[in-house]
Amino acid sequence: MENILIAGANGAVGQKIVNLLEASQYFNPVAMIRKEEQKKQFESRNIDTVVRDLEEDISGVTEGIDKVIFAAGSGGKKVVEVDQEGAKKLIDLSNKTKIKKFVMLSSMGADSPEDADELKEYLRAKHNADEYLKSSDLNFAIVRPGSLTDEPGTGKIILDSKLKSSGEISRDDVAQTLVRSLHNDSANYSVFEILKGDNLIATAMNKVSAT
Repeated sequence: MENILIAGANGAVGQKIVNLLEASQYFNPVAMIRKEEQKKQFESRNIDTVVRDLEEDISGVTEGIDKVIFAAGSGGKKVVEVDQEGAKKLIDLSNKTKIKKFVMLSSMGADSPEDADELKEYLRAKHNADEYLKSSDLNFAIVRPGSLTDEPGTGKIILDSKLKSSGEISRDDVAQTLVRSLHNDSANYSVFEILKGDNLIATAMNKVSAT
């Protein structure tokens, strides 16, 4: 069983990722959280936790970890400090400890932030973090969803390296795609966009191609 560190485990997508990993026979979730008071909800379910702030020293968080999912975010408040530099810090640590795969939750528009009408600073931070991951020695999957919703997941998406239109996708389906990226070899060294669609996630992911 592989130990999976989830950065941003207390977030809306992060909690869904933890739930999926907890139910899996292949993975053991390790919830990376920012505050001590967030531990209780995970520890009550016997889920391992590590308390670290991405703006501070995070040394040691990848010890004993096999793979990482980065689902942390500042909610638009500290995009450079958290979404960019926090991600780069965790990528560096993952490199040092030879993590087997780093799965990044990014965003549609992160490939060309200068074209965005809004959220330009956020998309620039995500772009910089994505590029940093791509230039590392790590195996990676960079997943770029459209606008996130709280609609129930359908288990179906549309996926491509670059989709022709923007749109929405549920956090449930994003979480499932991120978790599938951990062990789907099609999603090695890959960057792809996802929206709600008509293809089963497993089927859609077979279309992923390496960068």
